[in-house]
Amino acid sequence: MSKTDFEKLLVEAIDEGLSALGDSSKQAIYYHLEESFRIKKNEIPVRVEAFATAIEKLFGLGANFLEIIIMKRLHEKTGQNIEWQGSKNLTFVEYVDVVKQSFPQSKGKNTEITFDANE
Repeated sequence: MSKTDFEKLLVEAIDEGLSALGDSSKQAIYYHLEESFRIKKNEIPVRVEAFATAIEKLFGLGANFLEIIIMKRLHEKTGQNIEWQGSKNLTFVEYVDVVKQSFPQSKGKNTEITFDANE
């Protein structure tokens, strides 16, 4: 699978995560992302950090809830187990980056990835 496949899965995971708020809310969020933050839906996979910042500005601490839902959906879609060794938790952006880096190698298999926070 290519990065394009990963990007498609990421957009699907984000779409499903935002759907947890309801369809009209999801559409409103996409509208604000584009109008206020200049982030189009199809650009999110290459602008993950900007997307995360925008979501945090829109929802404050509630952004963590959305990010967790999106990460769970992405996990389900890729079938990867991310095992993080270290004292800090992975942020949304770090999680997406780790899954993206390992995605072409895993080809949809249930792959366990171990990272050391000290790297």
